[in-house]
Amino acid sequence: MPIFLLGEEPVFPRPEFASPTGIIAIGGDLSAPRLLNAYASGIFPWYSEGDAKLWWSPDPRMVLFPGEIHISESMKKMLKRDEFKVTVDQCFEEVIERCSHPRKGPLGPGTWISAEIKESYILLHRLGYAHSAEAWKDNLLVGGLYGLSLGKSFFGESMFSVVPNTSKYVFIKFFRHLFKAGFMMVDCQVPNPHLKSLGAREIPRKNFLAMLKKSNSYETIRGKWNFENF
Repeated sequence: MPIFLLGEEPVFPRPEFASPTGIIAIGGDLSAPRLLNAYASGIFPWYSEGDAKLWWSPDPRMVLFPGEIHISESMKKMLKRDEFKVTVDQCFEEVIERCSHPRKGPLGPGTWISAEIKESYILLHRLGYAHSAEAWKDNLLVGGLYGLSLGKSFFGESMFSVVPNTSKYVFIKFFRHLFKAGFMMVDCQVPNPHLKSLGAREIPRKNFLAMLKKSNSYETIRGKWNFENF
């Protein structure tokens, strides 16, 4: 399969033309129009700082659906105790900054959330498309996540925890609320054990794209969110 070289126009080839590894295109920029068009088409950027921009549409796709969040017994107890305060869109810039801190991995510490990524998603937040959820303990930010919302879908990007289990706690609280508000799915992009433990599962890309098309027919809830306004 060829990998498409992007030009100045914020357009993409169809996801079905992705390589077996899921790469659909290379190059381009991270402008708001291009990013919004990418997510609406089932495509997302993922590359290391200093490398060429890579755009992905993997098959299968990792997705979380309403009613499928897994909650362990220990987490049920934490939720019952309201162990952490959870807010939405209170400090997006701090959340994405914390998510960008290098983490341990098989190839050593690293991060894919570059300064360019942060700048682009902060702009999407100011435009009302990108959102964060935060966990607080004693008025300190101890966990959170961020992502993008279009139609009735939320596209999760990254999470962080300072205190153990806070990313799971805010994940459960936030996405249970989104599903109650009528969201159809949370796109988790690629599989990992952490997301699988929370109930996300892989589905064929064609099924994901069909659901995405239906989701895109709904109006996007833009602006600063809280638990009362959506």
